[in-house]
Amino acid sequence: MRKALVFTILLIATAISAAAQEVVYSVDFNTTINNREGGDEQTPDQTFIFTRLNPEVGVKLVDDNQGTHLLKGGVVWYQPMHDGGDGYKVLPTLYYQYVNGPWDVAVGAAPRRLMHVSLPTYMWSDSLGYSEGRVRGLIVNYTRDQGAYLQGVLDWRQMQTTRHREAFDAVVSGGVPLGRGWWMTGHLRYNHLAKRKNAPDTEGVNDDGTINPLLTYKHDGNVSWQADAGVIWQLQRCRAEDRWHTPLAFIGMGRAQWRWLEVKETVKAGKDLFPLYEQFGSQLNLGDPYYRARFYSRTDATAHLVRNRWVGLATTLSVHVTDKTTGFWQELSCHIYFDNNTFRKTR
Repeated sequence: MRKALVFTILLIATAISAAAQEVVYSVDFNTTINNREGGDEQTPDQTFIFTRLNPEVGVKLVDDNQGTHLLKGGVVWYQPMHDGGDGYKVLPTLYYQYVNGPWDVAVGAAPRRLMHVSLPTYMWSDSLGYSEGRVRGLIVNYTRDQGAYLQGVLDWRQMQTTRHREAFDAVVSGGVPLGRGWWMTGHLRYNHLAKRKNAPDTEGVNDDGTINPLLTYKHDGNVSWQADAGVIWQLQRCRAEDRWHTPLAFIGMGRAQWRWLEVKETVKAGKDLFPLYEQFGSQLNLGDPYYRARFYSRTDATAHLVRNRWVGLATTLSVHVTDKTTGFWQELSCHIYFDNNTFRKTR
C-alpha cells in the first residue's frame, strides 16, 4: 500500500511539473452487496460484500495532427467488507492511451472500463467482474460513426513461476450494422493456461477457444430493447491428453428498458461449455459455471434508483434456472465515476 501511494504521489508531481500540458484525473468507485441462494454445487450459497476504488492521475498531450496521448497511473483497491479487513488487494494501474478519430488504444495495466463492449457472462463471470478491474496488456477499440466497432483485448493474467501457471486471454469482439436495426456481432477468443516452471510431464498446457457469432436486433424508443441469437462453439483440450472437446450450444439474449426499469434474459441450450472445469476450474474457465448445464435461463430485473452522469445506484433480482436446480441472487450496487471533464459546463 505504501509503495502504491508513493508511486501515485510521484506521478502527480511529474504531472504538475509538465506545465505546458493538461493534468487529468479520474476516480472510479464501486460497492456491491450480492447475496446468492440456491444450493447449486457449481455456484454455492454465498454473499459478496466489497468496495473497489480506482483513483488515477496523469498527463494529457494533444497533437492536432496525431491525436491525443495520455499517460495515467494509480491503483485499484479491492476491499472485502468483513471483520478484520483482511483479503484486500491493492494493485497498480499504469498505462499509455492514444486516441485519434476512430482509434482508442491503451497499453499497460489499464482499467477494464476502457473496453468498448463488455464480455457476456459465459466469457467473463460476475465474480471476475467484481474482483478483476484491470486488463494487463492491451486494449484496442476501433469505432465508426455508423456504430460499427472492432475491439481487441489481450489480458496477461498470470506470469509463470514454480507455483503459478502462465495464463493469458486474447479476445476479439465486433459489430457491423446491416440496416433497419439489424446487426451482425460476435466474439472470438483464445484463452491459454500453460505449465508452471519445472512442472512434471503430466501437467499439460491447456487451450480454450470460443467462436460466438450473433445476430442482433436493436430498437430505440420509449421502450428500448435488444435481442441477440447465435451459437457458442467451445474448443478445449489439455495437451497432456491430446484430445479436443468441442461442445456446441445455442445462446439467446434479450434486454428491455423503460425509464428506470430494466429486464434482461439469457437462455442457453446445449452441451457443457466448460468440459475441463472439473480439472482446472476457474483457472482456465473464465465464464459463469451455470453454463455447464444443458439448459440454463437467467432473468435479471433491475431498478435504477439513481442514475445521472456520475452516480448510479441500482438493485437487481436475478433468477437462475437449470435442468437441475434454481438459484436466486439479490444485489445492491453503487457506482460513482468522475474525472476532469465531468463537471465542465461544456460536457
